[in-house]
Amino acid sequence: MLGGSVGFHVGDVVQLKKTHPCGSTEWEITRTGIDFGLKCARCGRRVLIQRAKFEKLVKRTVRFAVGPEPASPPG
Repeated sequence: MLGGSVGFHVGDVVQLKKTHPCGSTEWEITRTGIDFGLKCARCGRRVLIQRAKFEKLVKRTVRFAVGPEPASPPG
């Protein structure tokens, strides 16, 4: 996982470091696991990418499908 503290969920929209040929950098996650399924936010193209490669390409999460996990209380 990215930094070991952020999880990815189906429906999250992430920004990748590389631009898709259509010009978009935003992708919706359609599948998680050993591979990630992604759908381009602009043209709808679907790709399957290995988890390790996906984690290196992610720049930030644009929109969460579910609320981010609350921080655990100190102690």
